[in-house]
Amino acid sequence: MRVSRELAPWLRMWAVARRHAYVLLRSPHRLFDVTVWPIVDTVLFGSLGVFFVRQGGPDSAAQAGVAYLLSGIVLWHVVYQAQIAVSTGFMEETWSRNLLSLMVTPLRELELVAGIALFGLAKLVMGVGVVAMGAWALYAFDVTALGLAVLPVVAILMVGGWAIALFVVGLILRFGNGAEALAWGIMFVVMPLGGVFYPVEALPAFVQPISELLPTTHAFAAGRELIDGGPVPWGELSLAAVGTLAATAAALAFVAWMLRLFRRRGYVTRYS
Repeated sequence: MRVSRELAPWLRMWAVARRHAYVLLRSPHRLFDVTVWPIVDTVLFGSLGVFFVRQGGPDSAAQAGVAYLLSGIVLWHVVYQAQIAVSTGFMEETWSRNLLSLMVTPLRELELVAGIALFGLAKLVMGVGVVAMGAWALYAFDVTALGLAVLPVVAILMVGGWAIALFVVGLILRFGNGAEALAWGIMFVVMPLGGVFYPVEALPAFVQPISELLPTTHAFAAGRELIDGGPVPWGELSLAAVGTLAATAAALAFVAWMLRLFRRRGYVTRYS
């Protein structure tokens, strides 16, 4: 079947997304990241908040902490699922030694990433949906009560997750399978520095300037302001959006640089 030049890139991206959907259907244990892990996080942080509330009484300041913890873990899974879906999607091509095959097809690098991210959106919806449903069913926390104002926060965190994934992909291109641990490990560095559950002031003084530089810090701060019932925090959202765009541009430049090295030095032989 002949297709137009304009339609061909979209079909290639759709083919990549379908390829990863088939992998998931044939290997249901890969659903662990979007089913079991989100529930574990919900129970862990929700129960932690409930415990502190019981220690301080129902009128204590810890009462608000429960909402911070639960909203934080819901929003955190937006970043986490966006990042891990793209990173593991690329690693799937290396595990199956499919990179060389892809490189001799008309598929462009950007189309590969876009196709993986497209399928990742489905996993993101599943993972965040499980967390949100768990928070509602187990702790009566309804994230939809935040209203439409939470959508810009979600969008910023999702793009931020993709930017982190591009850095990870760049490192895997450069250093090979040894860098794969960063796909999971880097998120445990971002989590405490990003102020997922607490404001920047709670961090040690020497770490606070680093935390302020992360766009996720301002996105999570915006989420807490919504929890407190305040107006839409445009200031924090603007800082988060500008920072995320800068990080995404830097990530694209980095992965393009690593891809040039990957081709020039013949690193593809690692996966053939």
